[in-house]
Amino acid sequence: MQTVEEYLHDLRGKGFQLQEDAIGFIYFGKHSTNAPDEIINTAIELTLKAQKGFDGSFYLSLLETLTANNIKTRNAALKYVKDKALLAIS
Repeated sequence: MQTVEEYLHDLRGKGFQLQEDAIGFIYFGKHSTNAPDEIINTAIELTLKAQKGFDGSFYLSLLETLTANNIKTRNAALKYVKDKALLAIS
């Protein structure tokens, strides 16, 4: 499992240039929800896929939904958003 910092570094390596405000939202969400890095990274991934870019309010809402429903793993998060039809992604 990657830390949030490692995941963001990998995204930069793939050409995703997140602005400082986006990184601020990411860490704000991490601290406000106390979610594990795996869920933070999954919320970032799903936000980028669903929004075709980073949308801070979308990310925070998704992260809060995942943590409120006690989602602890990437697979559980993917199953949850698919089962609830929360996102139009594959």
